[in-house]
Amino acid sequence: MATRVMVYSHDTYGLGNIRRMLAVSEHLLDAIPGATVLLVTGSPMVQEFRIRPGLDYIKLPCLSRTGREEYSAKSLSTDIGALIRLRSGIIAAAARDFQPDVLLVDKKPDGIKHELAPALEYLKRRQKRCRIALVLRDILDAPEVTAAMWEERGYSRILDEFFQALLVLGSADVFDAAAEYRFPPAIRDMTEYCGYVRRPSPTGGVEALRNRLLGDGERRLVLVTPGGGEDGFHLLRNYVAGLQWLPGTHTVIVSGPEMPAAQRESVMRAVAGNPNVTMTEFTGELLRYMAAADVIVSMAGYNTICEILSLNKRAVTVPRVRPVIEQWIRAERLARLGLVENLSPDSLTPRLLADAVNRQLNAPPLPSVETVIDMDGLRAVARWVRTGPPVAEQVEPEELLPRRTVWDPALLTF
Repeated sequence: MATRVMVYSHDTYGLGNIRRMLAVSEHLLDAIPGATVLLVTGSPMVQEFRIRPGLDYIKLPCLSRTGREEYSAKSLSTDIGALIRLRSGIIAAAARDFQPDVLLVDKKPDGIKHELAPALEYLKRRQKRCRIALVLRDILDAPEVTAAMWEERGYSRILDEFFQALLVLGSADVFDAAAEYRFPPAIRDMTEYCGYVRRPSPTGGVEALRNRLLGDGERRLVLVTPGGGEDGFHLLRNYVAGLQWLPGTHTVIVSGPEMPAAQRESVMRAVAGNPNVTMTEFTGELLRYMAAADVIVSMAGYNTICEILSLNKRAVTVPRVRPVIEQWIRAERLARLGLVENLSPDSLTPRLLADAVNRQLNAPPLPSVETVIDMDGLRAVARWVRTGPPVAEQVEPEELLPRRTVWDPALLTF
């Protein structure tokens, strides 16, 4: 019988969550014969990705993050309470009608403002065979902040009641989430460190891309990418201002689709007419550009770091430090291992950034990342989906929830 996997990814900000969970979903299709995956996401960018056979998605109405755990409707003219009820009903209906064997939940155990709670209740009470796992990136935020947040929201209690596993896409040798975030014993027992997500190397076209950008000369290629780009202007502005100290290079800048238009246009004006700079807003071939580059300049989001590590590339990171310091912690830990050179955004100058790029251009090749950290995250998740602990048998069809039930997260007590 085909394995049905439902993946929930709230994703209101940037490209990080949706790219990570798409990578997980696609690997499940490769690793589990006959698997089918339904992705339920609020990402405004999901339609920009190539969706392969066996994978489909339900697009939730978009939210905008206005502060720490504060949201508003991004597009619809409605208040946040009504929008959450709408999203919650869609998620619950997907769980009821898709009947997943496995539910993978990205980051938030009960979703944004408890929107996942009705689906969790349904799967536990009515569709009992479904196994549920929380999937976390390696680092969420500062230990004291995350531990307090988990305590305040009762996340450990929710995990203990509804989940069979907590799958960390990282390594305890880099960041021991269970210890740093002070998980209680029951949650530590269900925690599995899967390793970082290895991205596949491009199958071709890398040399052709280098030749097109560099010609026959001895120039070196630098890729600059601030991820989604919403807060990447500081990095791009400093890099462009330091181009005078990067002779013999050609730079590709991918600004990110979420960079405000005025900021993107400012960078484009600054590089207009410069034959040694190519700039684009978004590319579906970012991994190919990374593979072609000699050095990558980026922030330190989880997906970008995994791609840099997978390709064994020299990199300079300028991580985000507000509103959370997740990127800073990740970049600092990797810098200690010699895998990146890390710069603080608060003290960044064009010359400091250019000097760091030049150091990486002139450094010897990195040793294989596999000798330093575990990169087998996707295989570990697929292994859990295939062989994770069983749950009770499914109830009879007549006991299933009536289709006209109106879900209201406020009625649930967590």
